[in-house]
Formats: sequence, structure tokens, C-alpha cells
Amino acid sequence: MATTVLAGSAALAAACVSVSAQSVHTAGDVRFSVEQVVGDLSYPWGFDFLPDGSLLVNEVDGRMLLVSPDGDSRIEVAGVPEVRASGQGGLLDLVVAPDYGDTGTVYFTFSEPGQGGAGTAAARARLVITDGAARLEDVKVLASMNRKTSGGRHFGSRIVPAPDGTLFVTLGDRGEEDRAQDPQDHAGSVLRVAADGSIPSDNPFADGGQALPEIWSTGHRNIQGAAIEPETGVLWTVEHGARGGDEINIPQAGKNYGWPVISYGRHYSGLSIGVGTEAEGYEQPVHYWDPSIAPSGMAFYTGDAVPQWRGDLFVGALKDQLISRLEVAGGKVVSEEQLIAGEYGRIRTLRNGPDGALWFSTDEGEGAIYRISGAP
Repeated sequence: MATTVLAGSAALAAACVSVSAQSVHTAGDVRFSVEQVVGDLSYPWGFDFLPDGSLLVNEVDGRMLLVSPDGDSRIEVAGVPEVRASGQGGLLDLVVAPDYGDTGTVYFTFSEPGQGGAGTAAARARLVITDGAARLEDVKVLASMNRKTSGGRHFGSRIVPAPDGTLFVTLGDRGEEDRAQDPQDHAGSVLRVAADGSIPSDNPFADGGQALPEIWSTGHRNIQGAAIEPETGVLWTVEHGARGGDEINIPQAGKNYGWPVISYGRHYSGLSIGVGTEAEGYEQPVHYWDPSIAPSGMAFYTGDAVPQWRGDLFVGALKDQLISRLEVAGGKVVSEEQLIAGEYGRIRTLRNGPDGALWFSTDEGEGAIYRISGAP
């Protein structure tokens, strides 16, 4: 069990004060500020908050950092498993478990080396913080891509705790698109496992007869954002298309989302993909972008720092270097507004902060973590 002490809400808000000047932006009738809290990071990928406001941060080259709430100090966390950091692979997503206060559990994803190359894996561990040091203990891989390859593309990946205690894990097609239609291949799928890595009995293919038992949905290209909608407890995902066709989905049990049979994009060569934009037996996206924005992190905003945005869905973009604010209702996207385009760099991960602000990281060699809050 971790030794981190819970902070009260007033102390936590004070601890989360930025170390840099605010930049004020306007979107419609909303004024908001952006502050850098943590700088000098090397391609930060996932990050999340401990109960005292400290941050855990994954850098893609394989370092996990424990950063103080004010961003002033950091230590490297020992015990991270071997990571194949190449191309888009490395140490990827990071989530502090809902029961962290009792168990010290954290979840993370990474490109796991193995026979044939590497593949996406999801793991859990116990974070132990003592005497100014931090380490992972009892590391256990919960899900591991069953076919590893040498390419450096399309690892995904996100890990998302669901309200029922299970975990969703998103995997890319590894740049080998036909794998996303193979029910005996983890690539291009959403997996669902229990917190100990076992197979939930209500998984759509739990008996392994029609598909691998971990598989929840198939036909995905490269899911790099995923979040649970607070009001419904339902998983939403966002994935990269090729040249156009980035899409948001609400993956349902046993459903096929079409890649590469259907798509709203085209190959980078300009040639068409599959049979078009729709076909029998394949699900339609909730929303798509053409041209592509190269989406990554995703979060439903639950804070009160910008009350006008509460309940909206936010998606970060790598290529277009922006955050898309999407109003959703009844499982549909009803409007979109793009924020801070080109202002801060490639947006990687979005998180709700314990201070009620929306936080994001930038995927840069001189990466940083910022917070968005209201401005007068």
C-alpha cells in the first residue's frame, strides 16, 4: 500500500498552482486560461493524479516520473518493465486505479518486447513511495498482444477502468490493416479484462469460440483516446483514420467498426479504402473528421473550473495541435468547437484534475503538462 497522504480540497487547490504565467483565451462567450505546471518533459504520454495532487507521468522512452503537485520536483519511479521504445511505441498510457487509496494500484500500457518484435501490453502494479523514493512492485501484465511484429506504428493505446471494475484496453492494428478483421488477432481491437487479467464471463466472446475471449470490439485502426461517459458509464473511443476518417465510436460488445473494409478516409496514396463508407455488418462512427486532425487523448469534462463546459467531450489533436470541444447528447455529437489551435504543440493526453481544471500534456521533445481553468 502506498504511503501517500490524502490532501484536503483546499490544500489540494493551493498545491495545484501553476509555476508559469497564465495565457488567456476566448472561445465564444467563454474566457479561459492555460498555465504550464510541469515542463522539461521528454515526449510525455500518459499522466494521472495521486490523491495528494502529485502527478505520475510516463515518458515514451520508458521513464515513469513522480512529480510534486507544484511541478517543482520529480523522481524517477523504479521497477518499470522492459519497454521497446521505437517509432510510436514506448511507455504509453497511465491511470491511477479508482481504489488507489486502499491498494496503491496503478495501470499502464507499453510496447512489450517479445518474439517477432513488440506489441501493446497492459499491466498493473503497486506504487510504493517511501523515504523520497518510488517504485513499482508486484507488476503483472493483464493483457498482451498475441502477435508481436517489428513495425513501429499503431500501438494504440489506452487503458480505462469501467464502473463495473473491469478494464478496457485499446490496441492499434500495428500498421497491418487486415489484422483488425481477424478475430484471432488482438490487433485493431478493444479488449475487456477483469482487474486481475481474467476474462469477464459476460464478454461477447468469453468462450473463445468465435473470437479471442478478451476481445470486446474489432475493426479499429489505431485508438489513441478513450473515456467513460460519466452519466451513462459507457466507453467512447477516438481513433486515427488514414488520410481523413479519424472517428469517434461507442464500442459495443461484439460489434465490428469496419477498418479497413469501410472508412471515411483514403489511403495516403490517395486510393480509396475498402468498399466505401458503409457496408452491412459494420458499425458507423458517432463522429468523424475529414481531413484528419490526428486525435489522441479524450476526456469528458467533469470539473467546475469552466462550468460552461461541464459534461462536454474533449479530444486532443497531434497534427492539428488543438483541443476539440464536442457537445454530446443521447450518444451523438451535436456541435464542435476547436480550441488553442497551434498554440502549445501536439496535444497527447487530457485529464480531469483534482482542482476542477482540465489538464493536458504535449507530445514534444520539450513536452509539458498544462491546466485549463476559467478566466475573468
